[in-house]
Amino acid sequence: MSLWLGVGMRTIRVSMVTSILWFAFSALTPLSMSGAALAAEEQSCNANAGITLPKGFCATIFADHVGAPRHLAVGSDGTVYVNNRHRKPTPGGSLLALKDSKGDGHADIIQRFGPADGGGTGIAIYKNGLFVDIGDKIIRYDLAPGDIAPKGKPETVVSGIPQNGDHKSRPFSIDPKGNLFLDMGSATNSCQKDNRADESPGINPCVELETNAGIWRFDANKTGQVFSPAGRYATGLRNAEGIDFDDAGRIFATQHGRDQLYENWPKLYSSQQGTDQPAEVLVELREGGDYGWPYCYYDGIQQKNVLAPEYGGDGGKAVGRCADKLPPVAAYPGHWAPNDLKIYRGKAFPEKYRGGAFIAFHGSWNRSSGPQQGYNVVFQPLADGKASGPYSVFADGFRNGDAAGTEHRPTGLAVGPDGALYVSDDAAGRIWRIVFKG
Repeated sequence: MSLWLGVGMRTIRVSMVTSILWFAFSALTPLSMSGAALAAEEQSCNANAGITLPKGFCATIFADHVGAPRHLAVGSDGTVYVNNRHRKPTPGGSLLALKDSKGDGHADIIQRFGPADGGGTGIAIYKNGLFVDIGDKIIRYDLAPGDIAPKGKPETVVSGIPQNGDHKSRPFSIDPKGNLFLDMGSATNSCQKDNRADESPGINPCVELETNAGIWRFDANKTGQVFSPAGRYATGLRNAEGIDFDDAGRIFATQHGRDQLYENWPKLYSSQQGTDQPAEVLVELREGGDYGWPYCYYDGIQQKNVLAPEYGGDGGKAVGRCADKLPPVAAYPGHWAPNDLKIYRGKAFPEKYRGGAFIAFHGSWNRSSGPQQGYNVVFQPLADGKASGPYSVFADGFRNGDAAGTEHRPTGLAVGPDGALYVSDDAAGRIWRIVFKG
């Protein structure tokens, strides 16, 4: 599997403190207005934002030191809403509404709302509502015209969501019809009788699949729904933190592959195999689809699903029951941790990006032989629901992969109404805004 780096990459420099003075519209001709806007945007991209992008792209630090921003949503007026996982109670609320009122690529209005000790991962805008995951429920705020942050009390859309085990984040996405697809990450690494223990066999059948390790579907047009096993839409996905849709209505999701093949099964796997396997994957979601966890994992080198050691696997040769599990659309290096996904439906980026997928990788902690990798945003070209070429690293330089590296870890993505791409970092609390300059 190839890692595409350094092609047309350059360091983008931006300034947090540079402000751009705009002339009054009445004093500008259309030609000079275009030139002034171009000069303003160019000036806002002159200082160091610490990341690299393909030639022609420009980044600004939209906001900094804002907590632990997870997923993002952008309103029709350009307001960026942030589900901000709290580390301690936050006066004014743990959720954020960010507004760039000057047009210089930096949020100059920051308003907090929501519970002081709340916060989570999932957030989405549907119709005139802002949907947020808070603990064991998804709530909805009314977005009134003219308001930046919601002012009214929220209503509960879904309650009783399990908060158990290894993966407690509850990302979700809402399609144009109001179908709300919720990720229920697995409670364990590989459904062992003794979680993450050496040579502990898998529970068979894996009962946690009834409430975890899959996608659940709800209706964003209704309130008062209660989580239950009956709402499961797809299964066998260990942790599908990124979910999005293309213009044809296809649903895509990322998956965090399992950990500790070498650490738990050293008789079957080398340290290098534990570093490389299993691959992280992008899948097309199908109702009733089974993607294999915990019985199977995707071997990125052999490019097929193979039997997990907890269920009789022999180190990557046996396939067994995995023969009928759904394959991925694309695969990526092991343990990179895909934390969000956005299909680019904007028109501001060059044609080759339209309809493809941006994926935010949070970066690894468990590549057995090291060094740790990931910490980037990649672009995956897609056509008719299939990968139409190899992925490329779109944004890089967030972290070096060692203790001395800059501690930025991509977590969330959003596309604004103007086609700009936003990237959040839940380690140092930064949000970037990326535009194409040509």
